[in-house]
Amino acid sequence: MDLTYRPRRLRRSPAIRSMVREHSLNAADFIYPLFVHDGKDVQAISAMPGANRWSMDALIGEVERAWALGVRCVVLFPKVDEALKTEDGAECFNERGLIPRAIKAVKKEFPEMTVMTDVALDPYSSDGHDGIVSSSGIVLNDETIEFLCRQAVVQAQAGADLIGPSDMMDGRVGAIRESLDEEGFEHVGIISYTAKYSSAYYGPFRVALDSAPRADSQKPIPKDKSTYQMDPANAREAITEAQLDEQEGADILMVKPGLAYMDIIYRLRQESELPIAAYNVSGEYAMVKAAAERGWIDEKSVVLETLLSFKRAGADLILTYHACDAAHWLSKG
Repeated sequence: MDLTYRPRRLRRSPAIRSMVREHSLNAADFIYPLFVHDGKDVQAISAMPGANRWSMDALIGEVERAWALGVRCVVLFPKVDEALKTEDGAECFNERGLIPRAIKAVKKEFPEMTVMTDVALDPYSSDGHDGIVSSSGIVLNDETIEFLCRQAVVQAQAGADLIGPSDMMDGRVGAIRESLDEEGFEHVGIISYTAKYSSAYYGPFRVALDSAPRADSQKPIPKDKSTYQMDPANAREAITEAQLDEQEGADILMVKPGLAYMDIIYRLRQESELPIAAYNVSGEYAMVKAAAERGWIDEKSVVLETLLSFKRAGADLILTYHACDAAHWLSKG
């Protein structure tokens, strides 16, 4: 055949393929989500094989493992005792609460590890929503933001490097930025859950934190989070959210979930010069784990291909429960 162009010329050996490879993965690309609780034991999470709720002591050991593998950022999520949950979620800004103590513990042992936090009320709420639910069943926006600002400041005081508002209330990024600055935390960044969709992929996470919306005989509780999280049918709306978050002072924009929303990652990459993060969420993780346990897929190959696809779509950072496994595999070549 008389062919001028033969793309296979650049695929014929590992060395050539590595020379022309457009994207790559590195352990420093990963943000490792860790669940922490106030007990003394390490609790396996049934819906997320390989993931655990860590005691405070065990948390430090897991952070040490992540650091040794090259992971440079962890994000902390609390499994809050039921006795501490209230309708307004006020435990979220308790200076002696679980997350402030966990931040301090991690920063004491690993001061160079970047610590990201989650800002929302659902782990602390007896209603299971990211915001305060009114007596008529409305998730209140402005009243919630006041609590989120107090939560963010307490986390910054404890030593957090990145504040992650995951609640999807309107205007919360700007309000949190202003609150942090007023308290002298201009150096603390905001990694905003910019395009967080009302997704079915969050199920295992809600098992891990026991944070799903709950029925209440005293008032109507919305059964899902669709009045504040984004409609999965919408893409252009994500650009609006990104523009608002940039204007309000976000430092990093996040898309959640990741795998089913590659087009949103790509759109935001085209629209913004800010770093983009993708959240490889619990449902995506659990599906891979379940298929691997049954021998239907090769876990290492599928995980690394999936994480690489986030980079190809335009993500700079990836929140993933696979972080330590992926970092280990990458180190072995």
